[in-house]
Amino acid sequence: MKRFVLAAIIAFVSLSGVVCAQDTSSARLPSVKIRSVTGDLINTADISTDNRPVVVSFWATWCKPCLQELQTYHGLYEEWQEKYGVKLVAVSIDDSRNASKVAPVVKSRNWKYDVLLDINQEFKRAMNVNNVPHTFVIMNGKVVFSHSAYSYGDEDELEELFKKLTGKEG
Repeated sequence: MKRFVLAAIIAFVSLSGVVCAQDTSSARLPSVKIRSVTGDLINTADISTDNRPVVVSFWATWCKPCLQELQTYHGLYEEWQEKYGVKLVAVSIDDSRNASKVAPVVKSRNWKYDVLLDINQEFKRAMNVNNVPHTFVIMNGKVVFSHSAYSYGDEDELEELFKKLTGKEG
């Protein structure tokens, strides 16, 4: 009976998605056409084609943890680029009613990374994202890490992953 209860708890926690860090190395980045915040048409399959880590963070303007996460990444982005060659792509899932808020948020926070608009949430569905924030690390077009939710310190876990992926200690 104790084993059953323990197994049920483990299953519940792993399915809840509260904090779900997992190895998804067999998954490939899907091909979906969406627009950048500047209006360029982007094929999502082209986000990661070289041998460097790419962080893809799904977010929304109304999501406070998303904004905290992306602001934290903003503070580390230059260092991550220098040390590990990291590229960061923030994918807004704001719908057509809220999409006009994305560019002002990006500009006011001075984010220097790529921001994409997934207005119809096609990329979100293709990546099986249920809640935001949801962060993926992609290497050579393959998903190597997935994490749902955000709390301070998650960026340290990402940096450890960058070290492993690039073989650099920073």
